[in-house]
Amino acid sequence: MESSPNQAYAPADKRHLTSRNLARLTAQPPTYHGDTVRFVLVGDTQRFYDETADFVASVNQQPRLDFVAIAGDISDFGLGREMHWVHRRLQKLRVPYLTVIGNHDELANGRAAYQEHFGPLNYSFVYQSTRFICLDTNGREYGFNGRVPDLAWLEQQLADTAGIVRTVIISHVPPNDNDFDPKLVQPYTQLLRRYPKVTLHLAAHIHRFTAGQPFHDGLTYLTAYNLKKRRYHVLTLWGQRYFRLETVSYAKVR
Repeated sequence: MESSPNQAYAPADKRHLTSRNLARLTAQPPTYHGDTVRFVLVGDTQRFYDETADFVASVNQQPRLDFVAIAGDISDFGLGREMHWVHRRLQKLRVPYLTVIGNHDELANGRAAYQEHFGPLNYSFVYQSTRFICLDTNGREYGFNGRVPDLAWLEQQLADTAGIVRTVIISHVPPNDNDFDPKLVQPYTQLLRRYPKVTLHLAAHIHRFTAGQPFHDGLTYLTAYNLKKRRYHVLTLWGQRYFRLETVSYAKVR
């Protein structure tokens, strides 16, 4: 029973969603042989519930997908009930979905609610010879305290390259945005630069698609549409640095 809209509590069947989806991903057969991986990227589901339902219908029509990545802002006000409402729609995806925490998810008691529903704020996993590093980059929500993103943890993940062909970073706030801790922009980008297997940096937050190399170091940074735009990306990765980006638009179903 909900005693407060700000409570972090989640029923047992709605906890540990990240570890549950990772278990699904591990158990399912890869859609491609070799090191190819194909997944959907979108951001900022927030209060776009109808759009989320239509997004699920569209993604379920995509062939040969491995998983869906939601690059933060699952909620608008950091409420557990919002996370549950979005999960109720996303659980109808035919492939697992994985998230990172966004700045809106950290409002009020949202950080605790996110951890209760999804799990750790920073985590990584390996799939098809790719290390995906998912981390909290919402520095403004911590008062720019110099500790978010956690560079020590990030370096541990980057250094673990055994059996890895490439590394992909997924976060919410990109490092060239004003909500990223300004003291950490240079150390963060320098750290990524030291590890040549880092292939892509994926984020959301600004609600539109961008692609470029803003730090002129050969690393491509992408930001995704929010769900209100009714567009998402399908990314296919192979080899160490090859990728293909497709943009999919979807219509209102109801």
